[in-house]
Amino acid sequence: MKKTYIYSLLAVLLMPLLAACSKETIVFDSELPRFELRPGYELLEVIVPQATTANDKIYIIGDFNGGMDAVGDPRWELEKAPDTDAKWGIYLNPADFIDGKTLADGYTFYNVPQGEERGLNNVPVLHKEYPAPGERMNVFVYFWEEFFKTPQNPEEIIHDGYVIYVVDNSGYTDLCMYAWGDAEAFGGWPGIKPTGTVEKDGVKYKYFDTGVNNEGLNLNLIFNDNGSAQLGDYNVTLNQDFYLELTPDGVNEFDPSNVVKHDGYAVFVHDLTGWNELYLYMWGTVNDLNGGWPGMSVTGTQKINGVEYKYFDLGADNCNAGLEEHVILNNNSGNQVDDVVVFALDRDVYVVLTADGATEVDPSTYKPE
Repeated sequence: MKKTYIYSLLAVLLMPLLAACSKETIVFDSELPRFELRPGYELLEVIVPQATTANDKIYIIGDFNGGMDAVGDPRWELEKAPDTDAKWGIYLNPADFIDGKTLADGYTFYNVPQGEERGLNNVPVLHKEYPAPGERMNVFVYFWEEFFKTPQNPEEIIHDGYVIYVVDNSGYTDLCMYAWGDAEAFGGWPGIKPTGTVEKDGVKYKYFDTGVNNEGLNLNLIFNDNGSAQLGDYNVTLNQDFYLELTPDGVNEFDPSNVVKHDGYAVFVHDLTGWNELYLYMWGTVNDLNGGWPGMSVTGTQKINGVEYKYFDLGADNCNAGLEEHVILNNNSGNQVDDVVVFALDRDVYVVLTADGATEVDPSTYKPE
């Protein structure tokens, strides 16, 4: 199980803790305004799932613009904010709306490569909130339809030759694998697309069967986007299975037996506080979830894209249980950063923590200063 996003909780839930904890609102970087207002236009600033890539094409659809007929029309296409992949925006001119409809009649978002917007348990989403002309509003999209596609059962798969297993963080929307060396083993450019997807020990992979007839060949693999974008060559000899992670920076091989297995979703913290200890306390739908003050201690550490995180596993039994929890990171010695708010415990959260506050980051793009 995996993933997570942010929301605020009713202020009344603050009351039991006011005596014990000071509070200040934390505004995550993804929630800050990224687009200028335009007179007469309704501005939606959309906070998208982590799986969204910069090359995705996203459209708003609803009764006001003909639904799926709007896909491909530039008036209804979102644009990515120039300084973050987490937020996209769209300016809507009410004069373009059809049949007297408005956003209040319902709208959702459609990602061309990843499908329609989804909520928890793969439930379709219909938004009805909207800003006044000349104003903006944040909208959260938690999942795309692609997230819920079930990988194959590894015990039921019969492979053709050795297998290249890929954790795909490349950002490519149409991943292909080309090979050259002893032979152009998978045909001409761009090569072959993934044979399928599979989940092994909690890790989701795309995989490529390399073919019995190619066993023993020495090949240079080039992962690409079925176009001009590509990663650097990665050399293999097909005498075993390979496990590779793709990032925008290149290809890295890893030992799957060393992959960290989490208990449910996790809060990952790049800790720059200098505190001697770190605890995570939760309150909200359930107060003292995972322990009374100061809360739970660090579960472990994990390096992701070169950054060392401390992480707190939130527990599989708490995932997707409709829980809305405030998180207080503290050192149990008078120092704390309040209300990193987790919505429904339905995804992983990554934050950079300093003594002054917490900022959510995207681990695929975050580079410590």
